[in-house]
Amino acid sequence: MAKKAKPVLMKSSMGDKVFYFFNWLFLGLMALIILYPIYFIIIASISDPDAVLAGEVVLYPVKITMDGFQKILERTDVWTGYLNTIIYTVITVILSLLVTIPAGWALSRKTLMGKKLLMIYFIIPMFFGGGLIPFYNVMNSLHLLNSMWAVILPAILSVWNLFMTRTFFESSIPEGLVEAARIDGAGEFRIFTGLVIPLSKAILAVMALYYAVGQWNSYFNAMIFLQDEAQYPLQLVLKEILIASENTTGGSGETMIEQYRMANQIKYVSVIVSSAPVICLYPFVQKYFAQGVMIGSLKG
Repeated sequence: MAKKAKPVLMKSSMGDKVFYFFNWLFLGLMALIILYPIYFIIIASISDPDAVLAGEVVLYPVKITMDGFQKILERTDVWTGYLNTIIYTVITVILSLLVTIPAGWALSRKTLMGKKLLMIYFIIPMFFGGGLIPFYNVMNSLHLLNSMWAVILPAILSVWNLFMTRTFFESSIPEGLVEAARIDGAGEFRIFTGLVIPLSKAILAVMALYYAVGQWNSYFNAMIFLQDEAQYPLQLVLKEILIASENTTGGSGETMIEQYRMANQIKYVSVIVSSAPVICLYPFVQKYFAQGVMIGSLKG
């Protein structure tokens, strides 16, 4: 039985070692610059507000307290905002995938009639918008004010996401595979549902994550179109709480100082409360996210 050849190990030169050293040093500094603000928010949210204001919180929490989380999570409007945001996000993701994926597949087909005109039609809104007042008038004329659809419908299609989906299909779905399916008697709908969708898990995950994060972090449309506080998403609820806690006008000096201390802690707590679900979701789609973005970037 022949022995397996031992792998040849190439000895690194001094220049290579210097390059690797500075490369790792640079990457380590970049990681520190990116991760430290997140770490600081976490330790500041559980530290005594006076210690944070005095600059004592740098590497570890000081006088650990959970008062900020307690005050936030005791409020029923926060849980209502969570529920509203979950509903808005889930519906937005479902409708966005139903619109973006078929539209991206259609635009990736060379045989689509009027393809160039459609591309121009989608590109124009990327650079030009009617402004807030016409946008408000349109929503008002459609009787969508103060309804969940005023938050959901404007978010179900991103032109950038549509073009990314189109590029993914052009670079990842072989034309010969589609032609083979047609020869076997498959129609366009059967090709799309039975062939294209199973091969597109990567872009489905990427689009779901993009739309979910965008809707989860959105508050502007809700602030403009919603008057009923029971329909407020989480971001808008936290914004209202933060503004109320920072309103130190009136009252005694001690009351104003206490409000300022609590507002400073709530500022950090609200970041964690609003971003924790998305951070927890990301690891489950990370492998698809990296694959989908890289594949879609191979061809413009």
